[in-house]
Amino acid sequence: MSRAPGSGGGRTRLKEKAGLTEGGWDARSYAMKPLLRWVALAALFAATVQAAPRQLVTFTKQQLTDKFWAEGIAMGDLNRNGHADVVYGPFWFAGPDFRQRHEYRPATATFQLKDPDGTERAVEGFEGGLGINNAYSNNFFTWTYDFNQDGWLDILVVGIPNAPAHWYENPRGESGHWRRHTVFSEVDNESPAFTDLTGDGRPELVCNHKGHFGYARPDWSDPSRPWTFHPITPNNNYHRYHHGLGVGDVNGNGRMDLLEKDGWWEQPESLAGDPVWRFHPFVFSPPTEPGVPVGGAQMFAYDVNGNGLNDVITCFASHGYWLVWWEQVRSGDEITFRQHTLTGRTPEEGSTGVAFSQIHAIELVDIDGDGLLDILTGKRFWAHGPSGDPEPNAPAVVYWFQLVRHASGAVEYVPWLIDDNSGVGTEVAFGDVTGNGRPDVITGNKKGAFVFRQQARTVSPAEWEKAIARPQ
Repeated sequence: MSRAPGSGGGRTRLKEKAGLTEGGWDARSYAMKPLLRWVALAALFAATVQAAPRQLVTFTKQQLTDKFWAEGIAMGDLNRNGHADVVYGPFWFAGPDFRQRHEYRPATATFQLKDPDGTERAVEGFEGGLGINNAYSNNFFTWTYDFNQDGWLDILVVGIPNAPAHWYENPRGESGHWRRHTVFSEVDNESPAFTDLTGDGRPELVCNHKGHFGYARPDWSDPSRPWTFHPITPNNNYHRYHHGLGVGDVNGNGRMDLLEKDGWWEQPESLAGDPVWRFHPFVFSPPTEPGVPVGGAQMFAYDVNGNGLNDVITCFASHGYWLVWWEQVRSGDEITFRQHTLTGRTPEEGSTGVAFSQIHAIELVDIDGDGLLDILTGKRFWAHGPSGDPEPNAPAVVYWFQLVRHASGAVEYVPWLIDDNSGVGTEVAFGDVTGNGRPDVITGNKKGAFVFRQQARTVSPAEWEKAIARPQ
């Protein structure tokens, strides 16, 4: 089972098991056991905060459904009433209370559930946490965007890797199923992105396709037509289930680069003619657990320590463990990275004292409003069913890790538990569903769909410290 902070045994020999060399291993992050690290952290807090009150962030939980329809989830004001709505599988749930469900595409999936008395009944959705067998949905990723620029948000859906991408046209308040546009034939990778990679002010679908990394871009004069794929790498035979992908400006030249588990691809000055981008090898996701696919989930380039250089945030294995940030280190024009481990297989193996598996969805978001991007992630529940992957039946947690930069120059991530019975899917999303200006969290997976509304209240330093998910 997944260990709560403070449980578990002694440290393992991580360097040997992970196959890391001294050049890639941050030995300083393992110089103290978690409890000693937390003593040092408390001293830093005391020096910085003294007796000043603190804002304690908590979340209230609402389950929209216990049926499994998707591993992806999104939000947006679909009916233009000023409230954010939630899209999960073939439905959108109307905000602000999310009690009214609308079917925007056919919802035909069912499975047979056997009750304790032996009778069977059909249950809507795919077989997930309500059942006993492993199954997958036809919806791994969801985004909202106004594709036809008519002022109404549409819905983009990507299925299981190697499946097509469709966007559904908002009927502008009319009832019935939304018109479907099939725009891309095969989307590969387990963490594709829908973001502005090229810098033209509009998002592209970043993925791998037929062995290449690249991006699919619509003809914005008619985005309902098939989108064009632009490869940025040679055909390296990237698998449809390739793990780990991100977009960010690694070298600080103002152009977005592509991150993957084995390095980063530098965007050239011109994209005319679809040139091959320059590859900078670096192993961001080394092998750890035998039989667990190597590669993280979503990857990010972000200046964690505030020194002006973008670092890399990822995990070693989205079906395993190890949430990490890689500190960018420069020597002249050479860029390399130094590892900082936040979570491991046990609480002792990471600086936060938190341990959980299946880190299959990661986002960066300023949860507490201090101007710094925090890490939002959790455990993907039953990624390969009730008996696949490490600790499949451990608590399905959702965490946010608060980025704290201290006056001394030290950097810490403080763990805060949002929930322990929901988890993430292949996506975790955020937005303001309450209208109070604070980011709320939404997740969807084999346990259903959830909304976590953020609340903040002023507490004493002692109460704030007590609420941290720390080793005991």
